Amino acid sequence: MSENQLHASPAVTLTIAGSEATGGAGAQVDLKTFQELGVYGIAALTCIVSFDPKDSWQHRFVPVDQQVIADQLEAIQSCYALGTVKLGMLGTPATIDTVAAALKSQAWDNVVLDPVLICKGQEPGAALDTDQALKANILPLATFVTPNHFEAESLSGTSIDSLEDLKEAARIIHRQSGAVVLAKGGVRIDGPDAVDVFFDGETLEVLTAPKVGEVAVSGAGCTLAAAITAELAKGATPLEAARAAKQFVTEGIRNRVSSNAPFDAVWQGGGRTS
Repeated sequence: MSENQLHASPAVTLTIAGSEATGGAGAQVDLKTFQELGVYGIAALTCIVSFDPKDSWQHRFVPVDQQVIADQLEAIQSCYALGTVKLGMLGTPATIDTVAAALKSQAWDNVVLDPVLICKGQEPGAALDTDQALKANILPLATFVTPNHFEAESLSGTSIDSLEDLKEAARIIHRQSGAVVLAKGGVRIDGPDAVDVFFDGETLEVLTAPKVGEVAVSGAGCTLAAAITAELAKGATPLEAARAAKQFVTEGIRNRVSSNAPFDAVWQGGGRTS
């Protein structure tokens, strides 16, 4: 028996996302999640984000040069037979165009979009341009989309104040995109549980877990989408992936990491400490 037969290769999983210097979000979170869930993680960086501790921990946002992004993706796509990709912060309309071109150059089994619509380091006009480009050029390519409360309101054009509102938003986003939707209510829907709504056009399921505090934790959305991506790469159905990711991120929030910043961060290894 050959060495390859003895040791099956892991699923290869790509994230196209920003770097967040403290390790609590972005590509750093995606790679940690991929490793914890047993897939081989690769990252192409789109921007560099660092919080400014001298200015209330606001974002400092620096886009990566377009040719550098294109070069990263050329190397990655030439090196591996990829079927699964996760999209995080893209940051500018130019980056969206570059990434969309790379995505269209091959077929994909799974394109998981975490639709990061706002970067606090951008001017409002630039952020709006990016939002519109994301909706026009990236959302139609997605097979699975994971909007948070704000993003679900923006994508659906509705106000979300209740679980029923979240369900309707998930239905609208699915009709718009054709993608499977996991609309995240998190701590922003009243009640004892953090609720997310899964909808694939037929099955609607509410995923619940007891809230761990009432404040959002840095990296929860990145972790959830990355966990979905990893599970899909391993062959899970979309609903199986959503359920497993919900459990994974809940353990990460429960075992979160504190720091000198005014927010805690998800610990992707939290499930190993419970």
